[in-house]
Amino acid sequence: MSAERSLADYQEEVTEKVIEKEEKKTHHKATPKHKAEELAKKQRDIGVGEFFARNRHLLGFDNKRKALMTTIKEAVDNALDACEEANVLPEINVEIVDMGNDRFRVTIEDNGPGIVKKQIPKIFAKLLYGSKFHSLKQSRGQQGIGISAAVMYGQLTTGRPARIVSKIGKGRPAHYYELKINTAKNAPEILKDQEKEWSKDHGTKIIIDLEASYQKGSQSIDAYLKETAIANPHVTIVYVNPKAEQHIFPRATKELPKETQEIKPHPYGIELGILIKMLKATPAKTLQQFFTSEFSRVTAKVVKEICENAKIEPKRKPKLLNREDSEKLIRAISETKIMSPPTDCISPIGETELEKGLRKEVNAEFYAATTRPPAVYRGNPFQIEVALAYGGNQPGDKTISLMRYANKVPLLFQQGGCGFTKAVIQTAWRNYGLNQSQKSIPVGPMTLVLHIASVWVPFTSESKEALAQYPEILKEIKLAIQEVGRKLARYTSKKKRVKDEFQKRSYIEKYIPHLASAIKDLIGISGEEEAKLETELKNLLEQERGKISKMVFDAKANTDFDEKLAKKFDDDEVDE
Repeated sequence: MSAERSLADYQEEVTEKVIEKEEKKTHHKATPKHKAEELAKKQRDIGVGEFFARNRHLLGFDNKRKALMTTIKEAVDNALDACEEANVLPEINVEIVDMGNDRFRVTIEDNGPGIVKKQIPKIFAKLLYGSKFHSLKQSRGQQGIGISAAVMYGQLTTGRPARIVSKIGKGRPAHYYELKINTAKNAPEILKDQEKEWSKDHGTKIIIDLEASYQKGSQSIDAYLKETAIANPHVTIVYVNPKAEQHIFPRATKELPKETQEIKPHPYGIELGILIKMLKATPAKTLQQFFTSEFSRVTAKVVKEICENAKIEPKRKPKLLNREDSEKLIRAISETKIMSPPTDCISPIGETELEKGLRKEVNAEFYAATTRPPAVYRGNPFQIEVALAYGGNQPGDKTISLMRYANKVPLLFQQGGCGFTKAVIQTAWRNYGLNQSQKSIPVGPMTLVLHIASVWVPFTSESKEALAQYPEILKEIKLAIQEVGRKLARYTSKKKRVKDEFQKRSYIEKYIPHLASAIKDLIGISGEEEAKLETELKNLLEQERGKISKMVFDAKANTDFDEKLAKKFDDDEVDE
């Protein structure tokens, strides 16, 4: 037994040593060198497509409802930009088909100039590809992400390609593509490329199948298209919702917006790193030539002043300037008075057109609109426009309806974090006849439209849902609000005076019959003379106090308003 125990003890001891040795191997700490080498093996490039595929919430695809909205918004924005650049009055068809199981088919068709064949795959199936990112002029799209991101989302959620038809002119073939995005390479995958017959003379149609959800309400596709019609009174939109109900938003004007011109950057908006990059890349031989050719509003006189302030010779070669020289130039620019950038690069809606668009969609008793003079933030020109519709059948016990726009595109989400909302809250609305609690949106029967037009709208994120809160922009918004607010105050004040006057007259008219009767008793006139006396007393009252008309809302006075369409959308919001 003792021999057996000894053997067992020996085996146990050997086993323990083996286990201990393995544990030491397992818990052996790698040297920093070895650890760094292991980490280096794991590191690789991150593709643009792969990044946005994982972070699609950054582009507005947070959930199924927003995914549907973002897809339609990006396609409609592109259609409007294309039509306006080609001087074509936009006619846009939007159709949503419910395919069941949270799958929808979205079709957007326009009458724009069409797209050249070789550009179709890149425009629709390559992220960060476009013509607007480097262009300093107003446009709805900016980053070259939107529509290709919608194609990618549809591909990720349904596995189906986007289908595109485009035609550039009468008698030319229509090109049909089926496309997917290779997210690893950020490049288009062409599944089908063929010519086909299309009855349109020119235009583009895109069909995307995607996973989404459709709901009505203030943040719905219906609301987006209605608000788009307000800010773009020159567009006609034919919309078919998932219930196969057709809505037509007819244009209110046949005048196209003013065509915008591309401008060069303004010195006040240039940062140090950008200036260094421009100095290295410029073909200019001298600093003077560099400033006058690369920037707007910079004359030879201005260059001389900048160089004097920086203590740098205007004849210096730009490519030879170092970082310290560039810093001196940046400081000198801020010390030099330079004319504001030109404003032909932006195209505001205009007071008249904005009011027309608002009258078409909101039936009210009073309208006011204003367009502020152009201003500048970080060297970028911008213009603020504000319009309001007051009274009518709008509820007086709820907060006012806010419609926010950036380059004529509705902003339906992130209202609380938007610069527009901050400016509205900071305005003293009690001065203009509305109720307002501290740090809140005012209460009253009113719709307020706010619009910024700029070559580069400062959004809070890539999803373009809220305006950043630059002090220069907030100041202009408040000034525009105050302008329409004063017009509203004059109207509401007049309405109150008229109401008070009618009330006073009613008190006097109440006693006219008694006065006539008393005079009859005193001087003994006939009944016929008493009636005549009553009439004379009423005429005397009107003669002394003046003739006035009641200021009451006439629902039929606004001939531009589409009552049936508005009622349909109002009922939908109530149902929700």
